[in-house]
Amino acid sequence: MTMHGASREALAAARERLDALTDSTSVDAARLADELAAVTALLQREVALRRVLTDPAQAGEAKATLVQRLLGGQISGTTEDLVSGLVRSRWSQPRDLVDALEELANIADFTAAERAGALDNVEDELFRFSRIISSNNELRAALTNQAASASAKTELLNRLLGGRANATTVRLVTRLVTAPRGRSLEAGLEALAKLAAERRNRMVAVVTSAVPLSDRQKQRLGAALAKLYGRQMHLNLDVDPSVIGGIRVQVGDEVINGSLADRLEEAARRLAS
Repeated sequence: MTMHGASREALAAARERLDALTDSTSVDAARLADELAAVTALLQREVALRRVLTDPAQAGEAKATLVQRLLGGQISGTTEDLVSGLVRSRWSQPRDLVDALEELANIADFTAAERAGALDNVEDELFRFSRIISSNNELRAALTNQAASASAKTELLNRLLGGRANATTVRLVTRLVTAPRGRSLEAGLEALAKLAAERRNRMVAVVTSAVPLSDRQKQRLGAALAKLYGRQMHLNLDVDPSVIGGIRVQVGDEVINGSLADRLEEAARRLAS
């Protein structure tokens, strides 16, 4: 998500508040994620309320009081305080508040996974699920069918992931599928992967090789990429037999091409020209 001006500053402040809250082990990060997601869904549905809560002409305390009146008793005090802080801030446009709430919910879920020592697994499961989606048009169509109910999609995901994936992965994917908010499934999964990597100040490298890499190769590649980019690197590994030799690495929009197939294709283009 891209925010500008007041919204970017408001989101940065909210993320700092969330980090301060979740630094305390007494805060249930998974519950916080669920409650923030519920508020996100409410404001996504209620356009008029969203506008009121982001109206710069209204005093911040008045908007916080409205939140407390509407949500008090339905969510924890921790979540209520966080949402109240959000509505006290200034937002460039009403939708930005909903985007921020959704991002905070996802961060809280990643925090829960990190506490459980499962963040690496969640990252890997999200990546594998995105690969399954990209290679299975029938499954993608079922999960993005606007005529299908949220309960039907949730049931399908439970059959696919239940007992096979971490509970955090299931929650994140279910929220994305049942409430895409105008995004493609692929874009939503990519955003989740980036957010997970950011949780540890890491970048994500998608590594494609003809055969699985050995542990030593993965360690050497991770160290080389970390040195190149100046940040810890998480490797999402994919196997594609069409990569005849070497590997292909993509970090964000940048592609580091090292495959023999690509070099042959480049040579053929040069001969043709």
